[in-house]
Amino acid sequence: MDGLNEYRTARVAEVLSDFRNLQYYIAAAPVDPTNPDDYYTEGWAALRQCALDGQHILNVSADVTVPQAAGGEEEQIRAELQQQACRRGEYKALNRPLLTSEDANSWLEPPCRVLLDAYARRHEAQKIYLRQAAAQNWVQHREQVLQGQQPSSSHRRQLRACDTQLRTELQQITDEAIYQQLRNEDMNMGRWTAEDPSLRAVQRWLRARPQTT
Repeated sequence: MDGLNEYRTARVAEVLSDFRNLQYYIAAAPVDPTNPDDYYTEGWAALRQCALDGQHILNVSADVTVPQAAGGEEEQIRAELQQQACRRGEYKALNRPLLTSEDANSWLEPPCRVLLDAYARRHEAQKIYLRQAAAQNWVQHREQVLQGQQPSSSHRRQLRACDTQLRTELQQITDEAIYQQLRNEDMNMGRWTAEDPSLRAVQRWLRARPQTT
């Protein structure tokens, strides 16, 4: 034991709290236009995909690999039991930390699977949230162009500009930018980040999970 498990437990709780807040915003975003003719337009298609992706990252399976604990058979059994408990109720930590400093063991020590799991989910949720924001901006710009009218040839140039702007904004939402943004926010809040996963580890975690279609 290196005396850092309290920090690790608190860090997992912080990241999961961020993830929970992002999920609230994602779930609250609109997915259907008031005008059915707009259903298949780019912005509304993006909003529906974001809603699917938000539900997916909430439900996607946690890491089910077996942890290897130092300290003999008893510690290995404890580590495996701890992971099983986490897999059954890991996201109870959305409301309170599942682990405490009293029951933390070598399974919590780096590389911490629970932190990587939570960190990757938060990362992906932030990406979805930013994509939603870009799509909602598109909706507002489109409404300003149409002013309650049906789309016509007179609107074509401005509507194409809206679509182009949306594509540009979506292309700018990269893993690198999101990772740095979240890291800066964590550091500005004085959070303990010494054992945060690397961007590469986050990307590996995400690639290992099934993708939405």
